[in-house]
Amino acid sequence: RHARVRNYVSESEVCKLESVPLDFGDYHPLKPITVTESKTKKMTRKGSTSSTSSSSSSSMMDPLSSVLDGTDPLSLFAAAADPVTTAPATDGARRKRDKDESSAVGSDFEPWSSKRGEILARYTTTEKLSIVSGGCHRKATTTGSAVSEKVRTRLEELDDLEEGSQKELLNLTQQDYMNRIEELNQSLKDAWSSDQKVKALKIVIQCSKLLSDTTVIQFYPSKFVLITDILDTFGKLVYERILSMCVDNRVSLPDNFSPESVNDTAKETCLNWFFKIASIRELIPRFYVEAAILKCNKFLSKMGISECLPRLTAMIRGIGDPLVAVYARAYLCRVGMEVAPQLKESLNKNFFDFLLTFKQIHGDTVQNQLVVQCVEIPLYLTLYSPAIDWILQCIAYHAPDVLLTEMMERCKKLGNNALLLNSVMSAFRAEFIAARSMDFIAMIKECDESGFPKHLLFRSLGLNLALADPPESDRLQILNEAWKVITKLKNPQDYINCAEVWVEYTCRHFTKREVNTVLADVIKHMTPDRAFEDAYPQLQSIIQKVITYIYDFALLFSVEKFLPFLDMFQKESVRVEVCKCIMESFIKHQQEPTKDPVILNALLHICKTMHDSVNALTLEDEKRMLAALINGFIKMVSFGRDFEQQLSFYVEARSMFCNLEPVLVQLIHSVNQLAMETRRVMKGNHSRKTAAFVRACVAFCFITIPSLSSIFTRLNLYLHSGQVALANQCLSQADAFFKAAVSLVPEVPKMISVDGKMRPSDAFLLEFLCNFFSTLLVVPDHPEQGVLFLVRGLLNVIQDYTWEDNSDDKVRIYTNVLHLLSAMTQESFIYHVDKVDSNDTLYGGDSKFLAEINKLSETVVSQILDHLKTLGKEETLKRQSQLAHCFFNTILAHGDLRNNRLNQLSVNLWNLAQKHGFADTKTMVKTLEYIKRQSKQPEMSHFSDLALRLPLQSRT
Repeated sequence: RHARVRNYVSESEVCKLESVPLDFGDYHPLKPITVTESKTKKMTRKGSTSSTSSSSSSSMMDPLSSVLDGTDPLSLFAAAADPVTTAPATDGARRKRDKDESSAVGSDFEPWSSKRGEILARYTTTEKLSIVSGGCHRKATTTGSAVSEKVRTRLEELDDLEEGSQKELLNLTQQDYMNRIEELNQSLKDAWSSDQKVKALKIVIQCSKLLSDTTVIQFYPSKFVLITDILDTFGKLVYERILSMCVDNRVSLPDNFSPESVNDTAKETCLNWFFKIASIRELIPRFYVEAAILKCNKFLSKMGISECLPRLTAMIRGIGDPLVAVYARAYLCRVGMEVAPQLKESLNKNFFDFLLTFKQIHGDTVQNQLVVQCVEIPLYLTLYSPAIDWILQCIAYHAPDVLLTEMMERCKKLGNNALLLNSVMSAFRAEFIAARSMDFIAMIKECDESGFPKHLLFRSLGLNLALADPPESDRLQILNEAWKVITKLKNPQDYINCAEVWVEYTCRHFTKREVNTVLADVIKHMTPDRAFEDAYPQLQSIIQKVITYIYDFALLFSVEKFLPFLDMFQKESVRVEVCKCIMESFIKHQQEPTKDPVILNALLHICKTMHDSVNALTLEDEKRMLAALINGFIKMVSFGRDFEQQLSFYVEARSMFCNLEPVLVQLIHSVNQLAMETRRVMKGNHSRKTAAFVRACVAFCFITIPSLSSIFTRLNLYLHSGQVALANQCLSQADAFFKAAVSLVPEVPKMISVDGKMRPSDAFLLEFLCNFFSTLLVVPDHPEQGVLFLVRGLLNVIQDYTWEDNSDDKVRIYTNVLHLLSAMTQESFIYHVDKVDSNDTLYGGDSKFLAEINKLSETVVSQILDHLKTLGKEETLKRQSQLAHCFFNTILAHGDLRNNRLNQLSVNLWNLAQKHGFADTKTMVKTLEYIKRQSKQPEMSHFSDLALRLPLQSRT
């Protein structure tokens, strides 16, 4: 077939966009613009006109918001809606109200919920527990009984609970106990939903009584958390019940309602609840249940909450056990911060009451109780920490420094004040503590070692200094004072808990010398008896802190004890996690490529550790993550102009990371890049030495590619590496790559895995072959292989490949082959590889060469036509139309239509595309318009005759 003679330079000029000078005037992209708002109101009556009004607004406003005139259309609809549709607040509105009220304290206030999990995890027990289970069955009442009888029955039920109807479940494990508490919580909800309010109250009283029991004292903080969850549920249920009674004409109360807007029924119900609770005989359940519904005072009077808080604070003075009392104070603070955070005076009073009774902790009664339970004083004192920490956090929230200083002075005056001192450091602002670091160290020194351990105090101080900086003049003295105490600790767990905190302070304020000293001390303490095996989380934390502050890796690896510190991570999973942290830090912070041998050796060792952790059970995601980290390292290694050293590094890396395919792919790309960099340096004129070097690079790729499992990865790398070899004038090596690619095509499976899903491979193969054809244009023929041996070989493979029955990809590929063959007939190819003679130079338009191309073209065209004939069935007519039009476009673009046979073929294809009404009319019209435009060019005048022979058929 005849190919059209192309003048690529002139065609390129014609296709260029016309450059039009643009006068910007006053326009600037950052200059404010004026937005014109246009409002159109359409009338529904027939024949009416629309009225339009315009106004201008500055672009400083949001143009979308300004159109709304400050109103939200959804809000307008809601306001204009029928009152019935604005039914009150359902669960969504309640949640909003709860959120608004809880946000009375800012987001900088750490909520109780964040402490809950930590307390439950820390305060556990293996001892057996007991729980009281009440007989919560409602007594039958006779119908028609008087109201007084009903009230008496309910009071009897409450009395019945307190007078022994309950049974005690003994010998429960901690998990059984927690399950039982959860059952009680669910029972409370069930009783409430079934309108058994007295039963619900009985459950809450029963649970509250458990808070007076300290028989298993080390579990008390966790018990407090579990029981107060039930109290919180009860308080919310009562509040929402009374709130639902305040609905008037289906309109709910506003968020900040006043008692005057509450109706009498709701107030009476609210008072009834408080009267029921007031009739509870025992102090502890009466206190807790009233505190749980403290918020309900809002329904009765404006001053209700402010009057109740001091009374509840005074009630706690009647609780004899100091541990029970301090948790009661913590609960009152917790409720107080939720419902009335502005009433700080009551919270302060609560704490000062606690200070007055602080000496009880060291009294004889407590000491005797601890002896009976075999609990040591240090352990007992830690039970107070959650409660005191919470009380102090509530008081210290947005408190002035004067108040904090006063509280600190009061704590200082008490004896055995280590427990208080620790809570002060936990609750007060870090800046306040850091500014007075030396004062706190002096107070810590004065504390009695027999009570609260000093190392815990130094740990709390260290946590503050990690958040805020002390005065610069005190920094070294602070570190020396703290480390004197820490380094003397014999217990490895106590030691590492403190050291972990102070490492951050050291890294933050000192040089590598001090960091090295601290790491050496940690190794010294944690190596004996393999103590490090029980402290992996803390050791990981230390590594994380070191690499956070020392991210210059030349400096990091010059810290003598850093690598020995890594050797303590003997457990493989932990070791790999640490290596990942280090590599992530390196990739994040390393700005310039490096060739530092210390860094390279250390990071190769770390990457090797990650690579060697991969096994048959490793997840694909984990492999991808490890490969990405190793690839990040490989990309950052550069030996500058020492290309041989660079290649040696890649060879070593290949041997070390052979199990991670993405790493091998990266190495192949890196070596190809190295070969191209060599070409750039030599400006394409290789010396004997550089020619040998690029052949070594090509050999590296040729050897490595077959070890990859993904067939399309191999195909694309063969093509890419062949292009690199061709660019470096390694012609025989390029031929080897392309032959390997051709021989691999038959192995392409019908389905391949893409992102974990099986997909047909046809589209991927089509894309690869199109790229391959583009390369084959410039590949010169081998003198011993015959004309177009690679193209012929590839066409044979395509012919023999088993395509899907309903696929037209084979014909699409043949169409692309025609593009290639047309380009090969030109006197000068559209593109070349520098310093490589392509077939246009080798054959110089030889007639035998062109005859061979024509033979191939005829074969390909006949294959396309045969396929079009097979699509003549009714169910495949649409595919036939599309392919006919596609083939027509190919002939139009690349064929010489002055040839009669080719011209007739194009007309036949045009008619076939439209024959059964499946052609896209718009596309056909545009194609015909293009032909008519082209016919106006001198060398395309024959297109005018063609246009006359191409009719347009309607779908009908």
